[in-house]
This record gives sequence, structure tokens and C-alpha cells, in this order.
Amino acid sequence: MSSDIKKNESKKPSLGIALIPILSLVVILYFFVVKFEQDVHIPLIIGSIIAAGVAFFFLGTKWEDLEKGILATINMGMQAIIILMIIGILIGTWIAAGVVPTLIYYGLKMISPGIFLAASMIICSIVSIATGSSWTTAGTIGVALIGIAYGLGIPAGMAAGAVISGAYFGDKMSPLSDTTNLAPAMAGATLFDHIRHMIYTTGISYVIVFVIFVVLGLRFSSAALDTQNIQNILDTLEANFTISPLLLVPPVLVIVMVVLRVPAIPGLLGGVALGVLFALLVQGASFESVMSVAQEGFEISFDNPNEAQEMVAELLSSGGLQSMMWTVSLIICALTFGGILEATGMLGVMAESLLKLARGTGSLVLVTVLSCIFINIVSADQYLAIVIPGRMFKDAYAERHLAPKNLSRTLEDSGTLTSPLIPWNTCGAFMSQALKVPTLVYLPWALLNIINPIVAVILAYLGLWQTPMTPEEIEAYEASKAAAIA
Repeated sequence: MSSDIKKNESKKPSLGIALIPILSLVVILYFFVVKFEQDVHIPLIIGSIIAAGVAFFFLGTKWEDLEKGILATINMGMQAIIILMIIGILIGTWIAAGVVPTLIYYGLKMISPGIFLAASMIICSIVSIATGSSWTTAGTIGVALIGIAYGLGIPAGMAAGAVISGAYFGDKMSPLSDTTNLAPAMAGATLFDHIRHMIYTTGISYVIVFVIFVVLGLRFSSAALDTQNIQNILDTLEANFTISPLLLVPPVLVIVMVVLRVPAIPGLLGGVALGVLFALLVQGASFESVMSVAQEGFEISFDNPNEAQEMVAELLSSGGLQSMMWTVSLIICALTFGGILEATGMLGVMAESLLKLARGTGSLVLVTVLSCIFINIVSADQYLAIVIPGRMFKDAYAERHLAPKNLSRTLEDSGTLTSPLIPWNTCGAFMSQALKVPTLVYLPWALLNIINPIVAVILAYLGLWQTPMTPEEIEAYEASKAAAIA
């Protein structure tokens, strides 16, 4: 029996061993992405090969176990992959139906430069709370708002930051969100306790970001508005699409379906069906052309285009299933790498090492935040950034008699919110693809995603809103610990 224990212990990676694939990937990413300006897919594949080699030669891990870990991790991301593909189709069909052009058209008429950033954040917050999906919000309303920003002369990165800030606020505060359900499940909290507890960190952050966007908007309110260019954009949209309030029905119905707890995938497919129907009936498109748009995306071009026509062509030549395949392949490559690290315990060892730095509540929250960010970077998946720290730190919070909702809140404040700030993360890849704004361009302006983790750490060090366990919870935890020892 002792030999079996020794054998099992020898398979646990040391911190040095666990860091080999991580540091290797950092070096490879630097040369491929920074020096040679290549995509991140091949570096992730090479990183996976190195991680598998380390597992095989240093830990004695069998390929069958690695393969199971890879497939299990990819399976965790399959819903996100399916949603991603559907949203590609949704964007294409909604453009062909005139839905996105109509949203841009009315937005340009109604939103002034001075209030655009703050208004965009609020609009995306409402839609994302209703849908429970930052991806759905960014891929539909967000696309339209980026188009309006072009017309108003507002930098695309700044506009995308406002969209993402609002979309992720709604995502993490919505009971319909997958991450909002996953975080309390990992921490042992209840869903609505978790949501109510997030109001403190997220609410403070939201107010700060709103004020910043209002102040930033003042830069544009005093600027001379290029009314002629906006009118040219409006004329271009009217010349190429039927613009009608009727075309606001599809996004409203999608929101209603999700509010009524229709699952995300059927709800989005319903949105696709509405897009196809409106493209046929309102825009007079042929069935063959709509199916082509669903597959390859919408294309619009002009002979000798003026500035407004170039802008419309750039914005609306988008969508389609194939437009998301680059991102889908990136997700699979990233989840393969993360799956190997998870299956071999390398991620767990790194999280355990960080836990040794936690002395009090403030440092524990800080370590949790850093762990979530770290796993978002190395595993490229927000689900792993919630699951692994949730597993690792659950007992640490309980030992300090902190209620589980403190951990679940911190998992969302960092694991959910920092995911779109990383270019090769599934969320970062999607946001840049859907909004057509590179991750590093919108990153400085995704203010809620940056500020919320900082606010969470500051409040923890100040000892504010760190709810203790109830006597019943303490008794139950001590009883379970005693039973485990026995």
C-alpha cells in the first residue's frame, strides 16, 4: 500500500515542472505573435505538445489519461462553441434582414456624441441582463453600436470598451448567465445570494465607470459633428436596405424568449429564423442568397465608393458561420492546452502555490483574483478560470469562516470579467471578431472589466462586505471536516 501511495505522489507535479509548459508558451507566443505577427493557434498547439511531453516524461502520465482530460475540457467549452457558430449565422442573417442596418440608422438619428459612451453601456447592460449573455449582446446590439460610433466619429476601441463593459455587467448580474450559475456552484453558494452579494463590488465599479464614460463623452459633445458624413451614411443605408421599425421585432423577441427562460441555443436559433424570415419578406432577398449569407456572411460593395460607403461596407460585410471558424479553432487549441494542464494537476499545483501567499482576507481575495486572471491567460477559458480557483480556494474561505458567496463573487469579479481582455481567450477572441476591434485596441477602454477586480481587492483589504459564515454554516463545515478526517 505504501508503494502505491509513493507511486501516486510521484505523479504529482512540482511547481517547477508545472511552469515548464507555461513559460514555454509565453516564449513561443512572444516570437510568433509579437516578432512574426502570426496567429496564436500554432503556438497553442506547440504548447500542448510540450505540456504533453512534460506529462509523459516527467510525470508518467498515460496518453489515454491526457486524451480524456483534453476531451473533457473541450466538452466544457462545447456550448460556447455552438453559441459562437450560431451568433455568426445570426449576425449575417440580421444584416441581410436589415435589422442591424435599422439599429444603426435609428441610433445615428437619436444618439448624440456626448452621451453615446454612457448610453451604450446602459443599453448593453439592460440587454445582457435580459439575455444572460455578453456574447449575444455584443454580437447583436454591440455590432450596431460600433456602427453608430463610426458615424459619430467616436474611436472604435472606446466604443467597444463601453459595449463590453455593459455586456459583462449584465452577464455577471443575470440569473440566466452560465457563469453566474457556475460560480456559486463551485463555491457552494446559492444563486441569488451570489447575485445580491455582487452588487457591492460590481455596483460601485459600475458607478465609477459610468461617471468616467460621461466625462469622456464631453470630449465629443463639444466637437463639430460631421452631419454631412452621417447623412451620407443614412442615405447609403436607405439606398441598400428597407429601414423600418418592424425590423426591431427580431431583437426584441430574442430578448423576450430568453427572459422567458428559453435556453440560449434555441433562443438564438429562433433569432436566426426571424432573420431569415425578415430577409425574405422585408428585404425581398432570395432563399438561396440568405442561405449563402448564413454560411459565408453578408457582403456589400460599391463602385468608386465615397467615405460613407466605405464605412458601411466595412461594417456590414460581416457574419456567417465561416466567419467564426477562426475563433472556433482557436478555442479548441486553447482548451486542448488547458485540458492537459488540468488533467495532470499542473494548474492545481500553481494555484496551491499562490494560496501559500494568503495571510488574511484581503490577501486571500487578491490571490483568488490573480489566480483567475492567470488561468484565464494560460488556459484561455473563463470556465476553467472559475472552476479551478473555485475548487482550490473553497476550503481556504471556509477555514477563515467566510461565507461561500464571498468566493463566488470574487470568481466572477475576476474570472468572468478579465476573460475578454486576453486576445487568445475564448471571450477575447469572440469580442474582437464580433465587434471587429482588436482586443488590445479596446482593452484600455473596457473599464468595468479592469476596475471591478481592483475594487474587489480594495474592499477585501478594507474588510467591507466580507460576509462571515452563519453559525449553522460553521457547524456544518466543521462537521464535514471531522467526517473527512475520520
